[in-house]
Amino acid sequence: MTVNQQHKNDWLVFGKKLPSLFFGLAVYALAVLLMRDAGLGMNPWGVFHMGVSNHTPLSLGQVTQLTGLVIIGLSLVVKMVPGFASICNMIFIGMFVDFIDSLGILKTPETLIGQILMLMAGIFLTGWASFFYLRPRLGAGPRDSLMEGLVRKTNKPVWMIRGIIEVSALTVGFLLGGPVGVGTLITATTIGFSVQFAFKMGRYDAKGKHIDFLQLYKGLRGGSASKETAYSK
Repeated sequence: MTVNQQHKNDWLVFGKKLPSLFFGLAVYALAVLLMRDAGLGMNPWGVFHMGVSNHTPLSLGQVTQLTGLVIIGLSLVVKMVPGFASICNMIFIGMFVDFIDSLGILKTPETLIGQILMLMAGIFLTGWASFFYLRPRLGAGPRDSLMEGLVRKTNKPVWMIRGIIEVSALTVGFLLGGPVGVGTLITATTIGFSVQFAFKMGRYDAKGKHIDFLQLYKGLRGGSASKETAYSK
C-alpha cells in the first residue's frame, strides 16, 4: 500500500467511526433529559448544570457546553490534551439537549412508578451512550479527562479525585437550587453499573488507549503517528 493509499484509508476509517460517536452523544443528551424530567433529582453534574441555568439566561444545553469548555481549559492546565471526541462531547451534547428539549416530547409522569421508570430509562441509556461515543477511542469526555489529569498531577487515587469533583459539582448545584432528590442518590449508585453492563455487552475494553487531538491531527496528515494511533486500526 502506497503512502497516499494509506492516508486515504486512515481518513476512511476515521469517517466510519463518526456515526457511532455522534449517535452516542445524541443518546446521552436524551438520557440527560429523561433523568431531569423524571422529577426525582439528577446526577451531580446535572444538578450543577440546572442550578447554573436557573440563575442565568443560559439553557441547560448551553450551560453544559460552557462547563465543558471550562473543564477542557482546566484539563490543559494539568497537561491533558483533549481528544476529538472530547471536543464533540463539549459542543454537541448541549446542542442535542436543547434540540430535543425544544420538541417538547418529554413530560414528567404523573405517578411515582412512571417517574422511577423514566429515571431508570435515562440511567440505562447513559450506559449505552457512553459505549457508543467511547467505542471509536477518539477521546473521553471533558470531565473524565480532567479527572485523569488530576490523578496524574496529584498522585491521588481515582476514587478520591472523582469523589471530590462530583461532590463539588453537587454542592454548588444544590446551593444554586439544582434538582437534588432520591434520584440523585439512585443515579450516583447505578450509572456506573449501567456503563459497565453496556461495555460488557458491547465487548468494549475500557483499559484500551484513546488518542488525543494532536495525535489524530498528525495521523490524518500522514505523519508518523498514523501507524500508532487507534483510528488506523
